[in-house]
Amino acid sequence: MRLNADFSQFAVITPDEYRWVDSPSPGVERMMLDRIGDEVARATSLVRYAPHSQFDRHTHEGGEEILVLEGVFADEHGAYPAGSYLRNPIGTGHAPHIGEEGALIFVKLHQFDPDDTLQLAIPAHQLPWQPDRRHGITYKMLHTFGQERVSLERWEEDVLVEYPPLSGGLELFVLEGTLWGSNTEYPVGTWCRYPVGESPQLRTGKEGAMFYLKRGHLPAT
Repeated sequence: MRLNADFSQFAVITPDEYRWVDSPSPGVERMMLDRIGDEVARATSLVRYAPHSQFDRHTHEGGEEILVLEGVFADEHGAYPAGSYLRNPIGTGHAPHIGEEGALIFVKLHQFDPDDTLQLAIPAHQLPWQPDRRHGITYKMLHTFGQERVSLERWEEDVLVEYPPLSGGLELFVLEGTLWGSNTEYPVGTWCRYPVGESPQLRTGKEGAMFYLKRGHLPAT
C-alpha cells in the first residue's frame, strides 16, 4: 500500500475525510494518514481502541512514536492517559491492552533514526508551557534528535507565522482550536505534512490553536 507516500508533495487530511478500517485485532481500528507497506509499514495513523480491546505483542523494527489523544493507552509497562507522549525505539516491543475507557492515539511507525535509542514516556499534559520568542506562542518540547524536533505548540488568537524554506519538512496534527494554512481551514483532527523546501504560512483565528508539531524529519527530495 502507498498512501501519501510522495514526501516531495504537500499532504493534508481533515476529519471529514476520515475512513476507519479494521486492524487484525478485534476492536482496534485505524485511520491511515500516510503509509508505505502493508501490515508492516512505514506509517502515520490514528488508532482507535474500543473498551477492553487489545493488540498482540509486537516488536518495533523501525520504532514507534505515540501521542495519546483520548482515553488511556496501556501496555505491560504502564498506563498512559490522554496527553501522554511515548517513544519506543527500534527493537523494543509491547502488547497494548485497553481498559474500560478505550483510547485514541496518534502513532508513527518505522520512522526512527537507528541511533535514536531514547525510550520515553512523558506526561506532556502535566508539563508547563514555555514562552517562545515569537509573540503569542508557547510550547512544550517533547524530543530532539539531530535536526528532528517534536513539540506541542499553543498559539493565541491572530498569530501568523511565515516559515523559511524547510530543511527537513514539517508535520502537524491539530489538537484544539483551528489553524489556517493559506486560505484553508485546519480544524481539530487535521493532519498535514509540508515537504522539504516549502515555506508554509500558518495562522490562527479568534480561538487560537494547539497542535503537535514535528520538524526536520523528512527526507530531502
